[in-house]
Amino acid sequence: MRFIADLHIHSRYSIATSKDLSPEIIWKWAQLKGITVIGTGDFTHPAWLSELRKKLEPAGNGLYSLKKKFQPRDIPGSCKSPVLFLPSVEISCVYKKKGKTRKIHSVIFVRDFSDAAKLSRALAKIGSLASDGRPVLKLDAKDLLKIVLDSCAEAMLVPAHAWTPHFSVLGAVSGFASLEECFEEWAPHIYAIETGLSSDPAMNWRISSLAKITLLSNSDAHSPNTIGREANIFNCEVSYAAIMDAIKSKRGLIGTIEFFPQEGKYYYDGHRSCAVSMSPDETIQHKYLCPVCGKKLTMGVMHRIEELADKKMGIRPKGALPFYSVIPLREIIAETINAGAKSRTVDREYTRLLQELGNELSILTTIPLEDLERAGSPRFAEAISRMRKGDVAIKPGFDGEYGKVRIFD
Repeated sequence: MRFIADLHIHSRYSIATSKDLSPEIIWKWAQLKGITVIGTGDFTHPAWLSELRKKLEPAGNGLYSLKKKFQPRDIPGSCKSPVLFLPSVEISCVYKKKGKTRKIHSVIFVRDFSDAAKLSRALAKIGSLASDGRPVLKLDAKDLLKIVLDSCAEAMLVPAHAWTPHFSVLGAVSGFASLEECFEEWAPHIYAIETGLSSDPAMNWRISSLAKITLLSNSDAHSPNTIGREANIFNCEVSYAAIMDAIKSKRGLIGTIEFFPQEGKYYYDGHRSCAVSMSPDETIQHKYLCPVCGKKLTMGVMHRIEELADKKMGIRPKGALPFYSVIPLREIIAETINAGAKSRTVDREYTRLLQELGNELSILTTIPLEDLERAGSPRFAEAISRMRKGDVAIKPGFDGEYGKVRIFD
């Protein structure tokens, strides 16, 4: 069965997340977006795990469904579809290794809430789990992997947003030069990385050491409307075991849905406080220093990949999966009708298009252009057409600042 999965999100118990991230609202937005399997996020947080146990029930396939009495009813008929939850959590490891402070984020998947509770008990001996849905632990990422596998044989750990400068396994500021350097003898148990918003598969194809690694894309959503901004396309049985096997073997994973990486917050080098954004070549010319304040620039994902790459840009490995770069539907509507993306006018048009056409990811990737023109306008259909071709202009993001994408200018 073909379905879309977003396996890394957060709950309202994580710092800097929306208060609306409850199981009911996540279930609703997964349908609006076109997501069949959604990560629970944050299962190590005691209050969140308790709420998940109360509101979800086993679906008989290693996944969970929302109990009927908690299901919202205000979902357009065109978007209604089954949604299943997969237990997941993001862990932040902060530690020193080889004379450098490391801040490595990892996403963990487990088979059921019993395994989630078992892993939580093991991690609670190391640090507090109740203060943040994404707990920060003084723990080597290699040791976290060992604890995960010792606690839950069917669990999987995936390095999160692997290229983000400050909080990732390969990031310029606190990461390593390879997965093997980070996880050492446990590296063979790493089957996938999450590419993050500021990189796409084509950028990762330049790294030979990642040739056998599965490239996953997830939203890392901090609010309901960002669910599904990146996701994975599977063609396998909808079950925990089948999804894990597809990630390990690359059989059953058939593609990913991506941000345009230039729109990500860390694509270019820069210094946000000085409004300085630079390409890697410009950074090198300025000796990695901000021309405004003289402080060190934050190296972006593009520069970091260039630093570690051993293949030229444009190389496509044999068997590489396709990916589809998209722009959030609200942003497209906003540019099409010349209104603010957060305006009520855009909200109304967004709802109307979902009611007439179906979920957001279908509108962005598969619905024929003639249907889009009939339900929207010639300009709307042209915008989707240009996005699908990659015919867009983007001012790259840098140092925590999202890039700005334009379709018609």
